[in-house]
Amino acid sequence: MRLTHEQFRELAWKRGLAATHQRRVVYEAVVASHGHHSPEKIYAAVRRKLPSISLATVYNNLRLFVERGLLREVSPHASTLLVDGNLEPHHHLVCSRCKSVQDIEGEFIDFKRLSRQLPDGFDLTQPLVEVFGLCRRCATK
Repeated sequence: MRLTHEQFRELAWKRGLAATHQRRVVYEAVVASHGHHSPEKIYAAVRRKLPSISLATVYNNLRLFVERGLLREVSPHASTLLVDGNLEPHHHLVCSRCKSVQDIEGEFIDFKRLSRQLPDGFDLTQPLVEVFGLCRRCATK
């Protein structure tokens, strides 16, 4: 997905961010490459367009995009940051061995019912189901 400068500026403005060229290139690198990516993978893609950018800049912008709701963090309890440009409601299949993540669509849990069973004061902000197992490649090894 390639955004015009104006489209990115409006998107960033709605989230309270300055629409810098570096931010636009980082954001486009995530949303253009469907899937779940580490800062290092995004950095490699961004460096082709912006050779002087640092990994720290990419990492900081990804964190900022997650905080402001432009991207979604995959497995926030995992040891490494993975980001997802797909903000539509979906869930994840996670390989226990290789840690690959795949999107899966569907209604697995009645979130309205779940929200009625939550402890007082707990706000269900982003319902997400992660299903762990072995991907096809790992299962055949």
